[in-house]
Amino acid sequence: MWQTGSGTQRNMNINEVLSNRRIQLLGRDLGTQRPVGPNDDVNMGQSSNDTFPTAMHISALLELDNHLIPLPPAVAESIEHKAAEWMDVVKFGRTHLEDAVPLTVGQEWSGWAGQLRNALKAVDFSREGLLELAVGGTAVGTGLTHRRTRFRGLCCPPPKRGVVRSVCLSIAS
Repeated sequence: MWQTGSGTQRNMNINEVLSNRRIQLLGRDLGTQRPVGPNDDVNMGQSSNDTFPTAMHISALLELDNHLIPLPPAVAESIEHKAAEWMDVVKFGRTHLEDAVPLTVGQEWSGWAGQLRNALKAVDFSREGLLELAVGGTAVGTGLTHRRTRFRGLCCPPPKRGVVRSVCLSIAS
C-alpha cells in the first residue's frame, strides 16, 4: 500500500463507500448523501490525522488481546513444568569464551520461561499507549468541522483489556 500524507483521500473514499452502501440498503438513490452523508454521518467530521492512528490503535489492541497475549502464559507454564521436571538433568553450557559451565536443563528452561514472561510484561506495558485514541476533537480540537462534537466513549478513563469493543461501540453512538 502506498500513501502520502495523512490518508485523507483513502479515508474519505472509505466513508463514501460506507455511506453509499447504507443508502443502497435503505433503497435510496446512490450518491445523494441522504440520509447518510460520508463526512457528517460516517466520518463524523473527524480528521484522517485522527482516524487513521485510531484505527491502527484499535486494530493493534484487538490483535494483542485476541491473539498474542492469551498464548504466552500457557507456553510459559508448560516450559516451567518441563523445567521443574528436568532440574536434576546436568548439561554443559557454553559461555562467550567457550568455557564449559555445568548447569541443569531445568535451569536453562526456566530462563526461557522467565524471558517469555518478561516479554509479555513489555507487551502489556506498550499496550497501555494504544489505549489513547486520537479522535473526538475534530478540526485540531476546536469542534468546528462538525455539528455533533460529542464522543462520549472517548471521554472516559482508558479501558482495560477486553473492553475495546465497548469503546468502538461508544464511538458509533
